Amino acid sequence: MAIEFARSARSDLGIEWELALVDHASGDLSPAAPEILHGLDLSDEDGFSPITAELLTNTVEVVSRVHDTVRQATEDLEGTIEQVRAAAEPLGVDLMCAGTHPFAQWSQQRVTDKERYATLIDRTQWWGRQMLIWGVHMHVGIEDRRKVLPILDGLLPYYPHLQALSASSPFWSGEATGYASNRAMMFQQLPTAGLPPQFTEWSEYESMVDDLLHVGVIDSYDEIRWDIRPSPRWGTIEVRACDGLSTVAEVRAMTALVQCLVEELSGMLDRGIVPPAMQPWFVKENKWRAARYGMETILITNAAGDERLVTDDTRDLIARLEPVAERLGCLDELHELDTILERGASYERQLLTAARNNGSLKSVVASLVAELRDGLPPQR
Repeated sequence: MAIEFARSARSDLGIEWELALVDHASGDLSPAAPEILHGLDLSDEDGFSPITAELLTNTVEVVSRVHDTVRQATEDLEGTIEQVRAAAEPLGVDLMCAGTHPFAQWSQQRVTDKERYATLIDRTQWWGRQMLIWGVHMHVGIEDRRKVLPILDGLLPYYPHLQALSASSPFWSGEATGYASNRAMMFQQLPTAGLPPQFTEWSEYESMVDDLLHVGVIDSYDEIRWDIRPSPRWGTIEVRACDGLSTVAEVRAMTALVQCLVEELSGMLDRGIVPPAMQPWFVKENKWRAARYGMETILITNAAGDERLVTDDTRDLIARLEPVAERLGCLDELHELDTILERGASYERQLLTAARNNGSLKSVVASLVAELRDGLPPQR
């Protein structure tokens, strides 16, 4: 099966941000998405809608149009969120985002009435029904299909940075898990989720898709839900490694990091340099470490097995990417990573809020609602 890769402008952007709907009084999840979507038709003349349904009726996804800069893309999202919030408030519903809800029970959630979701649940059963998780997906345009797989492999050494900085799911069904990102561990249980294989030729990717179609694992290549994947339909690499980000400032920061990394790797290929890759067992170990330890992760930095604290490595990474960020117009947004380093990732803020409120997870929900509304992480 030949898989065409759409034409896309180099390093242009699109962002998908999954938002949870919570009851204002109880803080529990609310199945309000069908009612909100029914009364909020934002489709343009081309049929594009910046708000869509997701697997569960407690979730809406806001989607940016294609933009050149991080600032444009996130301002696009903010405009849509304000419209969603205006539709949700009369229903007694608040908006929040994290990788998981602190205390909601997966068994009490409703699945959106769509055939593809029914098929997913029928196949995956208990694990599929437990996908009470939220994430942010960033698409970055790749102008030449020959670059896609080398850039994808080159991004994998930075997986723990993405995971640790975005980690926002320390609780599951009312319990502290001991993980910074329980979402990462949950989502990889689906049969086509998790880390991507490392291919050298596009034909290998096409052959794998053929195999999965032949044996009925998927019906389309977009049902492959890797943490980082090619998105041939849009001509992009899609980074899906991040937990649900709790503030627009964090969305800006993480999107800037992704855009800069992709552009840096693309520039290396232009100069005839193959981006350094890392053996799959190190990539897998880094994912687990970042999900478990978050900002305290000792990550493996290269194929030689050198190690370093993720926060120290991130500071040097920001400095290295500054010239790339300046060219892309996202230098300020890249430096919003400094705020995460200073104020803590969302999982740290959630744990601190619970500790300050005698373990109250309802207070954690309230803090997440406030963070999304205010757009910035609070001071420590």
